[in-house]
Formats: sequence, structure tokens, C-alpha cells
Amino acid sequence: AGTYSDGKLYTRSHKRGNIEKALRLLVEHGAASDILVDAHPHIGSNKLPGIVANMRETIEHYGGRVLFGAHVDDLLLQQGRIAGVRVHGGREHLAPALILATGHSARDIFYLLHRKGIRLEAKPYALGVRIEHPQPLIDRIQYNQSPREEHLPASSYRLACQVDGRGVFSFCMCPGGLVVPTATAPGEIVVNGMSLSRRDSPYANSGTVVAVELDDLAPFAGEGVFAGLAFQQSVEQAMFAYGDGGQQAPAQRLTDFVGGRLSDTLPPTSYIPGLLSAPLHELLPPGIYRRLQQGVREFGRKMKGYYTEEANVIATESRTSSPIRIPRDPQTGMHGEVEGLFPAGEGAGYAGGILSAAMDGQNVARKVAAYYTNLAPGRRSGPPFTPRT
Repeated sequence: AGTYSDGKLYTRSHKRGNIEKALRLLVEHGAASDILVDAHPHIGSNKLPGIVANMRETIEHYGGRVLFGAHVDDLLLQQGRIAGVRVHGGREHLAPALILATGHSARDIFYLLHRKGIRLEAKPYALGVRIEHPQPLIDRIQYNQSPREEHLPASSYRLACQVDGRGVFSFCMCPGGLVVPTATAPGEIVVNGMSLSRRDSPYANSGTVVAVELDDLAPFAGEGVFAGLAFQQSVEQAMFAYGDGGQQAPAQRLTDFVGGRLSDTLPPTSYIPGLLSAPLHELLPPGIYRRLQQGVREFGRKMKGYYTEEANVIATESRTSSPIRIPRDPQTGMHGEVEGLFPAGEGAGYAGGILSAAMDGQNVARKVAAYYTNLAPGRRSGPPFTPRT
């Protein structure tokens, strides 16, 4: 989920696996027990790293190894089967099964698979902006109180509508949160939202995005399966090119964004690198902007006070999910062309958050166990480290 994941644990994917088991594992490793009963459980960006470290210790206690600085440079294949991986520095790790569970921004893995002739598929995703309001304003709208009663949590919202046959919707809403830079390569501007466990920032933010469809990708048709990825990169790079070479994010007042005007000034923000007044109505792809423009108007009708000059529109919210799927057989869990390759989680295109990824991991682990059970005894293990020859 990324460096700034704040541990949102709400999911609508209740049929994918054992949600309670995933939540209890988090509690066993340091999360507050409240997540077992809260309607919208949340851990907090300040708490999640410690929980992950505790999980790593459990893995190591039971014989697992966690290797840092071991970037996967190549997949080792033998006669259409996984034989292992080669990591940075040339060291090889041999095994008959590989769970490929990267994040959705590990673009190098997609290119590696493509070079190896391993089939990929384009998948739908969404792209847009992050909209930041003062938290007291959202509290006033949702609670009809100003200030909110001290025992009430920072209020949130979820909004969606259809514009010209496409969904426009809020995503990853962070009450009492921060907007943060999340670019994964030079020359791009990408933002995300996070909240600490107390959710006590004076700001509320949410991704506001539009479903990306094939007509958006027409200029990138020559990229084949990477058309969606190229479209994503083009928007992120356009935002960077408008700026000063740093991570200042292009932004507009919400009212100016809808009106198609450059903002003379911008409201205060939680975004530490700072905001740069920019014509997002010109920098965003026309189809994306037009739907965001109409969608925000509709959100303002649904939620009185949402449409305000006190809000910032900040670009780019573009990493909602992976634009590429690594296909797998629903019965075996393996890629249909490579025996022993088990794609999993968000980067493979099968999850959209912590809990859905956890449940996908549960399912894939069971399929790997079944695969090992059926392997010939001589193929079940190999030397864990083999020097490169």
C-alpha cells in the first residue's frame, strides 16, 4: 500500500476470504483491538510501521527470511516453470514456487515479465485529484456542529456519481489527515493521503477520481498492454513539468477548478512541500477534467458546503490501483503460462487495499501449499542460495 499507508481496514470484499483472521493478526502484532468492532477500522500511519516490524519478527521466528536490498532483477525459468529469482548483486534464490506480491507502483516488475514473454493484461483503474477541506468544515456539514463534540471522531464522507456514463467517486478519504508526496520515479508528481492514529490534523482530504476507459488511452495505443501505464505516467509527468523541478504540487481552489480559472491565492494546506497555483483544468486530460468538474458540482449538491473556495484541488491522484493485471488461473492460482508463478495482491491486480490484499494472500498461500503437496519429492526444495555462474 506504500510508505504512507495509514492502515485503513474497511473493505467491501467480504467474500474473498477471512476478514476476521486478518484483523486478529493485526491485533496480535500491535494494532488496537478496536479494529475488531469498528465499522471503519483504522490503524494510523504512525502505528503501522511497528506492526509490520512485529510481523517480520514472527515470520523470522517461524523460519522465514526477510532480505533487504534484494531487488528482483530477473526470474529464473526452466522449461516453462519457475526455478527461482536473481536479485541485485547476482545472488540467486531457488524455489519451485514464487509468490509475486509487489505493490501497484512496482512498474519494473511489469516490464521484466513482458521481456520474459509472460502475458500481462490491461485492467481498469481511476485517475484524478486529491481534494482537501478544513476538517471543521466537514464536521459542520456531517455533524451539524461547530466545533464537534469532543468525543466524536473527525467526520468523513463518501461520494459518488455518474458523469457521461463513467463513475466519479471519492477514494481513500482521510479525516484529520495529511496530503503527502508519493512519486516513485524522478520527474513525476503524485500525491496520496494519510492519517495518524488520532486523526487530529485540521484538514480532511480525499482522492476524487474518474474511471479510466479505452477512449482515454487511444493516444497510447502503440504501447499495447502498457497503454494505461503510459497514460498514468503522462499525467504525472505533465504536472511535474509545470512546476519548478521539486515536489510542489499543482493546485487550484475548488471553485476555480470548476470555473476553469487560475487561482490567485491558495488556502492553507497540510502538504509539506507546498502547493503551486496551476491551471489543472488545462493540465488534466480533457475527459478526466470535464467529468471531475461536473462530479464536484454534483457532490456539492449532495453535501451542502462541500463546494467551497476554502478547499484545495491537488494533483495528481493516480495510484488508486494497478493499471495492469498479471493473469492467473482461478483454480490453481498460477499464471497460465508459467508453472509455479503465483501472482498476488495489489500489484498483480487482485486487491485494492490492505484487507483485500490480506485475504488474497490467504487464498494464494493455500494454493501454494496444495501445489507443493502435489510436487514430486525431488522438486519440493532446493538450495536457498546459489552463486551466479
